Amino acid sequence: MSLRYPNGKMYTPNNMLAKETNKSKNISYSKRGMTLEDDINETNEYYLREGIAVIHKKPTPIQIVNVDYPSRSSAVIKEAYFKQPSTTDYNGVCCGKYIDFEAKETKSRTSFPLHNFHEHQITHMKKVVEQAGISFVILRFSLDEEIFLIESQHLFGYWDRMIAGGRKSIKKEEIETVGHLISIGLNPRIDYIKTLKNIYHF
Repeated sequence: MSLRYPNGKMYTPNNMLAKETNKSKNISYSKRGMTLEDDINETNEYYLREGIAVIHKKPTPIQIVNVDYPSRSSAVIKEAYFKQPSTTDYNGVCCGKYIDFEAKETKSRTSFPLHNFHEHQITHMKKVVEQAGISFVILRFSLDEEIFLIESQHLFGYWDRMIAGGRKSIKKEEIETVGHLISIGLNPRIDYIKTLKNIYHF
């Protein structure tokens, strides 16, 4: 199926790119090659199953523009567009706290490009913070298998710096200073709730 943004640009999911890359490397050992989205989804399933939190990935509404009907009982979507810009990837609740976050990954070892974020996502996160919600980003440096949780308030500063003509990325050193390193485990895979509890004391 062909899926496009409202401006007509072709959409290629990050997890598809990552999986194609991993196939070419013939990685066969356990859990290697999983995308950040895979890991977070697995973590959220664990949280739900264990009664820790209810966090879900937000669906993005699409507008179907081309459908093929090979038979009366089946239909194949050939082309579609995102109906509206998405906000952030995940939201939900834990211990009475509203949680809203974005998840991104990069192959860079030295910085995180800010072009991975969109203005409407930053605006959304600012509104969540204004309402006393817990907003953050999970950043993964895929080559080094390092995952950081950064509170949105810090991201806003780096975003505003870029808008003012400054760096178009966040240096790894900056992320290490303000972020919280999350170790990859088994159950759960990425225990970001544990990190949030240490930060917000709930």
